[in-house]
Amino acid sequence: MPLLFALTFVSGLVDAASFLGLGRVFVANMTGNVVFLGFALAGAAQLSAAASAVALLGFLAGAFAGGAWRREEEPARIVAPVAAIQALLLAAALTCQAAGWGRYSVLVPLACGMGLQNALVHRLGVPDLTTTVMTRTLTGLAVDRPGSATMRRAVSVVTLAAGAYTGGLLHAGLGVEGVLAVALGLVLTVVLVARRRHEEPAGGQGGRDRGSP
Repeated sequence: MPLLFALTFVSGLVDAASFLGLGRVFVANMTGNVVFLGFALAGAAQLSAAASAVALLGFLAGAFAGGAWRREEEPARIVAPVAAIQALLLAAALTCQAAGWGRYSVLVPLACGMGLQNALVHRLGVPDLTTTVMTRTLTGLAVDRPGSATMRRAVSVVTLAAGAYTGGLLHAGLGVEGVLAVALGLVLTVVLVARRRHEEPAGGQGGRDRGSP
């Protein structure tokens, strides 16, 4: 579960980078993107229907790949490889941004990476921890009686907000490149921790899964 909170923080970072630096478009929060697409088609200023559509298509492609890849594998065992692919996509986006190749060259790998992340989280099936969308999580906090899920829900909301806040500060000081560099570092950390969990010597554990992310 701590790894999912780390990915939640990453979602806040990359959405800050895309919204603030790539033209009012989300790469993680597809609910907002669908709304933005509608606004843009209605002629709203400062919104691009093309950018929203590209981000949606990239996200769907990543989600499809993440759902289809190693479908029969135990979900907890694909955390490291999926996060490694997401790290490669973040690195590609960072490279394109630094080279000045245009926002679409940055949007596509970012959206694909977030689609992969969401497919992984969907397969893991941790309740109220989607890492990107908080509508249902907030509803659960308001509607359900306090219980075991309350802390998880509250922490996920705060973590996403903290990621967005940090992304905003980094963007103000370092631009999109700075935000993506921090996001890349966090995802690489997730890869290393997840690999260690599933590749430790069989000292009393017999190579068994050491627990959920």
